[in-house]
Amino acid sequence: MEGLVSFQAVSSVSRIPKFSFLTSLDLRRGGSSLSFASSSLPSLSSSSSSSFSIRAQQMESKDGSATVAAVSESETEPSDLKIKEWEVGMFHNEIAASQGIRIRRRPPTGPPLHYVGPFEFRLQNEGNTPRNILEEIIWNKDVEVSQLKERKPLGALKKALENAPPARDFVGALKAAYLRTGLPGLIAEVKKASPSRGVIRENFDPVEIARAYEKGGAACLSVLADEKYFQGSFENIEAIRNAGVKCPLLCKEFIIDAWQIYYARTKGADAILLIAAVLPDLDIKYMAKICKLLGLAALVEVHDEREMDRVLEIEGIELIGINNRNLETFEVDTSNTKRLLEGKRGELIRERGITVVGESGLFTPDDIAYVQEAGVKAVLVGESIVKQEDPGKGIAQLFGKDICL
Repeated sequence: MEGLVSFQAVSSVSRIPKFSFLTSLDLRRGGSSLSFASSSLPSLSSSSSSSFSIRAQQMESKDGSATVAAVSESETEPSDLKIKEWEVGMFHNEIAASQGIRIRRRPPTGPPLHYVGPFEFRLQNEGNTPRNILEEIIWNKDVEVSQLKERKPLGALKKALENAPPARDFVGALKAAYLRTGLPGLIAEVKKASPSRGVIRENFDPVEIARAYEKGGAACLSVLADEKYFQGSFENIEAIRNAGVKCPLLCKEFIIDAWQIYYARTKGADAILLIAAVLPDLDIKYMAKICKLLGLAALVEVHDEREMDRVLEIEGIELIGINNRNLETFEVDTSNTKRLLEGKRGELIRERGITVVGESGLFTPDDIAYVQEAGVKAVLVGESIVKQEDPGKGIAQLFGKDICL
């Protein structure tokens, strides 16, 4: 496949990666044979999220055919573990695709293996270029989490849980707010920026915003943890919890690994977001069980009918978020909430007592009334209130009345 090509002069030694790629695998399909070098993914720099560079050397085999193998300065031994990681990642993509998930966990073709003299040769194609912003975020998150896990192993996180503050009842807080006000319980979002809007609030103090939300009647808070695309952090969750804010906290992060759940818990989170557009069914089941084990609520987010049907097949789900924003295109349609709660799906949700959260595109009292009539008992709102000079007053404007009584 033809793609975009770019060249960059590099040092013949300093740009060689400090890892080794590995061995040749032999794939046979339809009687043909393809030999290539298998590898794990190198770390992504902040300036280049979708292109990778590795040093490759071409070797002549006995039969005269050429194979490509990547090498480091000092390592040439194969690493079965790295090969297995790559294979598992590809298998994950296949499982996800079978369930209608279009977001790939990592580039299916791996890094482009080209080096021309002193020049780095990058080949961008469908295989190693993200197809949309969500996929780009997930590819970056995959590398980011791998690096964090090396610095903070799961064993250390489990030990840190001994000193973590107790988890609070996130779902219970939403239900209590609904009974108290007759309006959807509010999950107010502590959010500085987003890929679609850029910086939403320049004067951003997460603790002060959280306090204003609590004073304004929010039942719970959502705190962005992604740094690269939303300018959030796990430290913001920790700071808000340590400041004595009583509202239960949702860790708003792109969860792809159970390690992130443990890490969020050590920072004081009371709930976790799981996105059905990213996670296959088994991942959702497994992560929901981890949440239950740790005393956390799991907010499982869906956008379309297929995702809703998948989640309703999973036992024990208490909280479903309907995102009116398509995370692949970032387009918003509030009628999405009504559409997903019509008919048998809505009946099943009511029978099971599942709390539904309306998300995205909610700016006015009419918007709140619309999704409440559709069947939601909670809403997650960020932009329309965080951009107000006084976020607490922004809540009153959103609902058309003071809900802090």
